[in-house]
Amino acid sequence: MARKLDTVLVVDIEATCWQNEPPAGQTAEIIEIGLCELDVQTGERGSTRPIFVKPERSDLSEFCIQLTGITPDMLEDAQSFQDACMILRTEYLSHQRTWASYGDYDRRQFTGQCQAMWITYPFGPSHINVKNLLALQLGLKREVNLVKATELLGLVFEGRVHRGVDDAWNIAAVLQRVLLTGHRQG
Repeated sequence: MARKLDTVLVVDIEATCWQNEPPAGQTAEIIEIGLCELDVQTGERGSTRPIFVKPERSDLSEFCIQLTGITPDMLEDAQSFQDACMILRTEYLSHQRTWASYGDYDRRQFTGQCQAMWITYPFGPSHINVKNLLALQLGLKREVNLVKATELLGLVFEGRVHRGVDDAWNIAAVLQRVLLTGHRQG
């Protein structure tokens, strides 16, 4: 199967979380998959989409609601994780495209949740860790969070931090700058 190199799927997930340890029998699981398409040729950010996922192995804590702004009402008619993965594969051809996230948490969470729930991993082998790539390109001594990354690049963070769709939009802006800088140098 040929890879499609026209678009990078920028992904940011939000998962159930707690201020301390999770309650007995609960585990962090994806509740939002934020997407932003980045056109490789033009460098333009395209459509965005939140895919809400109904948690099956945990409850939404008050801490998580405050952090993400995601409420139980928003998850009432959400997709199952399996259906959300199918949306990525069928509507976005995620298994054929390069995808990007800010750090490695999103990739590890997807991998672990897919394995735990016996669901086909929705992505192909090409993943860009934008957090690491930015630190390398700027010659930073350590990786920085997304808000700091936007500041370093002279960008204004748009939306709410820890909302998957807003974070994906901002990650795409950071990746856009990194790719454009690389094109100018190359």
